[in-house]
Formats: sequence, C-alpha cells, structure tokens
Amino acid sequence: MKVTTPDGLSLEVHDEGEGTPVVLLHGFPDSSYLWRNQVPALHAAGFRTIVPDLRGFGESDKPQEVERYRIATIAADVAAILDAVGVERAHVVGHDWGAGLAWVVAGLYPDRVDKVVVLSVGHPNTQEPTVEQREKSWYMLWFQFEGLAEAVVPRDDWKLLREWTRGNGDVDRQIEDLSRPGAMTAALNWYRANVPPQRELQPRRAFPAIAAPTMGLWSSGDDYLLEGPMKESGAHVTGGWRYERIDDASHWLQLDAPERVNALLLDFLA
Repeated sequence: MKVTTPDGLSLEVHDEGEGTPVVLLHGFPDSSYLWRNQVPALHAAGFRTIVPDLRGFGESDKPQEVERYRIATIAADVAAILDAVGVERAHVVGHDWGAGLAWVVAGLYPDRVDKVVVLSVGHPNTQEPTVEQREKSWYMLWFQFEGLAEAVVPRDDWKLLREWTRGNGDVDRQIEDLSRPGAMTAALNWYRANVPPQRELQPRRAFPAIAAPTMGLWSSGDDYLLEGPMKESGAHVTGGWRYERIDDASHWLQLDAPERVNALLLDFLA
C-alpha cells in the first residue's frame, strides 16, 4: 500500500498479518526486503507486521533535498504510517538507521510505542565520537561530499560498496536499489542531514530517556559500530532494559543469525 507523509511524499508500506502490530524499520542501504526472515516468524506467532520502505529507499519517493531527511521528519513518517493503517500503538523494531529512528520515534511519540527493539545502534546519548568509533565510521565523512560520493561509490562495478560491505548483507539487491534514478543521493542524504561534520561544533542536546521496555541487540562481527554504546543504552531507558550480544554475525545480524534474532524478538515482544 501507499502512505502519504505529512510533507506529501509517497511511501511503500507492507501491512500484513493479524494481531499485535510490529513496525520494522530498515537502515542504509536497505529496504523492507531486509526483514524477510523475520516477517513470517512474527506472523506465525500472531503478530501483524508493518514494514515500510523508508523515504529515499526501495519503492518510496526519493526527494533530493538534504533537509527532507532530518530524523525528526522521518519519525513523523512513522507516526503517519500508524495513522494510515489504523494503529494507535505498536512495537517498533529497527536496524542501523532504522534503529536510530526507532529511538527517536520512542522518544518523540511515546504514546504510540509499546516495546522497542534496536539492532546495532545505541541510544542517541551514547553516541560519543571516540577515535575507535571514528575509525569505523570513516564512510560517514566520505558520504558528505555531494556529487563526489555519488560518482565514486558506483565506480568500477560498485567496487567501494562491495568492499565496504565485506561480502555481508544484500549487496546485489542494494546495488539494484541504489541504481534507480536519484536513489544514491537520497540514501546519502540520511547522513548529510543527520551527521554533518559541523554538528561537532554545536552543543550536544540530551535526548529523552525511553519509557518503553527496550531490548538492544549487537553482533560481534559488526564492522561499523562498537558494542559499548549499545551496552550503555540501558542508562537511558526507564521502562526496562535488556541487552543481548549475538556472536558470529555481521552488522546484518537478522540475515546472518535469523533463528537467534527471531527467538529473541518473539520472547521479548510476547
């Protein structure tokens, strides 16, 4: 189905199953397809799944203006999706940028969220730019170069992206999606809108503590994010915190360890 955002964009949303609603939010450079191993398990356990292609990705609209990708704007998209499908409250599950978005949705729209599950990315207040994290996040700075990044990433049969993913994730599907007109700029605009380098010169604003019960999952093979921020996120959750580490899985833990991730989801959301 198509859902219209508050600023007039069209989002592709897959609303399937019956029961308690669960919203699944993907990250970069993925789409709703990322959750294909979780959706059937959730349906079998009596959950309804609401899985969007977030703005800039998949079959959803891809505006080219950086300012249209601010995380608070995209959180309003999630609220609009819930309104469109007639759901007042839902569990929210997110990975990568989708996890960052899940934290923001839970913080800004606490009355719309029952439980939260975040994969890979810790609470916003834990995102301190240590040297070790900067080394892992080098690509975030590279993505700021408008035009240049769009030219270099797909060069030589997407050599940089293939090396960056290290053979993990749905790289061929990601390349197919990013090859659509305007898709590369749209995807990179998530970084340009939310983690510009000049942000480091601005005072840090504390993000609200999360009132919903929250579970964090982190994988030992994550090449982009450290474990510390996820483990420390419990200090910023007042509704109950659970942390689970998944070994022998890459950043895309829901693809590498689907049975383990599904078991944790079903246990926590029950």
